[in-house]
Amino acid sequence: MLSTSTSKAAIIRNYILLSLVVMILGVGLTDIFKNPGRVGQKDRIDNYVRYINAGFVAQTQKLGR
Repeated sequence: MLSTSTSKAAIIRNYILLSLVVMILGVGLTDIFKNPGRVGQKDRIDNYVRYINAGFVAQTQKLGR
């Protein structure tokens, strides 16, 4: 059953999670603006991910046959 009242623990937990997300996003954005060379590294990693995904698809097709 859904409760209409939220406990203080849930409010504190949600506040902590929200502040962690904001801090992590802030650090990520700061890193991009302070060191734009990392954007090139991200593009290179994204290209590798395409090859890895293609390998997973090929293996899945082999297993499915």
